[in-house]
Amino acid sequence: MNAKKKDKEKKKDKDKKGKNKRMKKDDMLQRITSLFESSPSLPLNYKQVSKEIGVDSQVQKLQVSAMLEDLALGGYLKEVDRGRYCLNHIGTIAEGTFVRRSNGKNSFIPDGEGTPVFIAERNSAHAMDGDRVKVQLFARRKGAEPEGEVVEILESKERVFVGKLQVAKGFAFLITENKTLANDIFIPKDKLKGGKNGDKAVVRIMEWPDDAKNPLGEVIDILGKAGSNNAEMHAILAEFGLPYKYPENVEKAANKIPDTIPQEEIAKREDFRDVLTFTIDPKDAKDFDDALSARQLDNGNWEVGVHIADVTHYVKPESLIDREAESRATSVYLVDRTIPMLPERLCNQICSLRPNEEKLCFSVIFELNANAEIVKSHICRTIIKSDRRFTYEEAQQVIETGEGDCKEAILALNQLAQKLREKRFKNGAINFDRYEVKFEIDKDGKPLSVYFKVSKEANKLIEEFMLLANRTVAEFVGCPPKGKSKKTFVYRIHELPDPEKMENFATFIRRFGYRFKTEGKKSEISKGINSLLDQVQGKPEENLIETVAIRAMQKAKYSTDNIGHYGLAFDYYTHFTSPIRRYPDMMVHRLLTKYLDQGGRTVSEQKYEALCEHSSSMEQIASNAERASIKYKQVEFMTERLGQTFDGVIAGVTEWGLYVELNENKCEGMIPIRDLDDDYYEFDEKNYCLRGRRKNKIYSLGDAITIKVARANLEKKQLDFALV
Repeated sequence: MNAKKKDKEKKKDKDKKGKNKRMKKDDMLQRITSLFESSPSLPLNYKQVSKEIGVDSQVQKLQVSAMLEDLALGGYLKEVDRGRYCLNHIGTIAEGTFVRRSNGKNSFIPDGEGTPVFIAERNSAHAMDGDRVKVQLFARRKGAEPEGEVVEILESKERVFVGKLQVAKGFAFLITENKTLANDIFIPKDKLKGGKNGDKAVVRIMEWPDDAKNPLGEVIDILGKAGSNNAEMHAILAEFGLPYKYPENVEKAANKIPDTIPQEEIAKREDFRDVLTFTIDPKDAKDFDDALSARQLDNGNWEVGVHIADVTHYVKPESLIDREAESRATSVYLVDRTIPMLPERLCNQICSLRPNEEKLCFSVIFELNANAEIVKSHICRTIIKSDRRFTYEEAQQVIETGEGDCKEAILALNQLAQKLREKRFKNGAINFDRYEVKFEIDKDGKPLSVYFKVSKEANKLIEEFMLLANRTVAEFVGCPPKGKSKKTFVYRIHELPDPEKMENFATFIRRFGYRFKTEGKKSEISKGINSLLDQVQGKPEENLIETVAIRAMQKAKYSTDNIGHYGLAFDYYTHFTSPIRRYPDMMVHRLLTKYLDQGGRTVSEQKYEALCEHSSSMEQIASNAERASIKYKQVEFMTERLGQTFDGVIAGVTEWGLYVELNENKCEGMIPIRDLDDDYYEFDEKNYCLRGRRKNKIYSLGDAITIKVARANLEKKQLDFALV
């Protein structure tokens, strides 16, 4: 009995000792600030604060009291009556955008691109990523990041998430890998829409009660079984807010459009039906929106017609089809499918410049001499009849062998294209000639092999004439005759690189032994970049340096405010040549019609600038979705190669690990820093490397490395590698 009693007393003493263990000053301060921020309007005295944060020794209570006084003196707290404090809101209310992150590092971006403000989850009012919110800013503590509290959600983004259903007896959860939401979404049984365990689903958050850990949602669509190709591709589209179905009513409207061309329409147009005309496109293309005609004139010059599908002849402004096209703004190209901007009847049939069919076009006709100089040009509406459909491979064969259909025209056009290209680079255009990763896939969408699409002369032939047509159209509107005022137009613009980014890029390439000037005329800078790109060709670091160079550049976008196109070295540039797949091209066609046919007055700049911004945004989203589908297929391809060894290059260095790009197939995976267990590695941000603390071993950006495929997570589109 005595032994038991002694043990009890010992335990009691131990508990007491633990309870009275001194709290570190930093920890105490952290707890105090967290307490006041969780209840910003509640006045508290030092005794109440001490109790709440778990302090009960008198000495530490006095420390709490002193800290409260200091925080009040610093303006972080305010004394509402004697000895009672609450958070000092400093009266600053700001509006802006809420950025939610699944790691809890939420932030608020004030309007006007101010400094981001940290918003703790408890102060987020369950705002979602992209919501417009009103925030009360807290008084800033010395040395701490600015913080605030969401006081009102002004405008909610559509709260739609994609994930996998986990169905229990009376309820379900949506498990999502979304980077903006850490919480699974609770779904009542009656909101499941027939969804079963393991289904891929699209779920809308209905509400998120203040005291609930999980938001409440309802299923709006079942995409299919997780892991099935169709479900996963639709899931990628849904994740980016892109449509994966075409509305029936729009399809029906398209089906009513007649495919016959009335004689009175033909009479209004220049007739190119008897001129040699052909298309050159990828082998899997179905929508042919551009064709070239070519004939040699008596004076030895070549007349080249760039003929573009006359989509706006069929799609009228504000029609059902037009509104859908405007909303989509672009076709989306995933690994195994195209999600078209226009209904199939238009893009693959009526408007598509298919061989041996009469088609309506909007055209730019050039007369070019032997030096590829424009003798004259004009823009007009035409009717054409394509004689032949070439794939890039077929046209390339004609160029390489000098034999085949339309050989005289193709060889002449190729020569002219090469001269146009040469002039462009002489004027300061940048030569980003990157390969594309492509997959050979079976009928079920399973990737069988990876190959690289390389741009050859046939691709460059088409590219040069499309660039020429786009530039000519932009100059026609952007450079009016003397005495005529400029009219609102849609331009494709590309700003000069950010000087700071270029400096960082120059610093980065020095470690590979390369140099280039970051100052001087813009043509000198672009020539320096071209010289660098030539130097890295065929080197292990080629892809890495090209990627970093592209990131140092600004993104091209659409705007009514023309500032020129830096990357192409054009003062005037637009998109005119792909109206089947891009809405800006449709806008350009309509504006041209207005200014050509009607000598029309200028249109609202504000209206068109808003359409430009929307189109630029949708283009970026579509590009991100395309990359996500490539990433998914890469991970799927590598799942059957677990345990296999590959050579690669370190393509990224972060504090959490090394990103490695494989030489053989350009798949990218990560070696987590926790798996580098031969030393304690620290991230050296300045030198883009991980450095071992004891052995001083260094893993640097661009280093050759051999890895083994360790894990493949399709849900996260993530590959993990291990060092060999």
